[in-house]
Amino acid sequence: MNESNVSGKFDQVVGKIKQGVGEAVGNENLANQGAADQVKGNVKETWGDVKDATGNPQRSDAGSNPQTSSDTGHNVRESITSAAENTKASVQNALKRD
Repeated sequence: MNESNVSGKFDQVVGKIKQGVGEAVGNENLANQGAADQVKGNVKETWGDVKDATGNPQRSDAGSNPQTSSDTGHNVRESITSAAENTKASVQNALKRD
């Protein structure tokens, strides 16, 4: 676990608290900030996972093949960007319904 993982987890917790408080008191701006903090935290944590996977080739899932580490990093980056796009689409759809 590295600094990105810890920072990401912290942002996720803060985001959940902000979102919950915002929804409880009817403050949409605070709730939206909380959701954004959660997304930011997930991205940071995942980036930390990428750094761990590519920075330690002795790991059993990365192997000693640099191409495997590169493939792992690519797959994680694709997952992050896909999740971000899906989140954006979900938020846009929710805003259109309101």
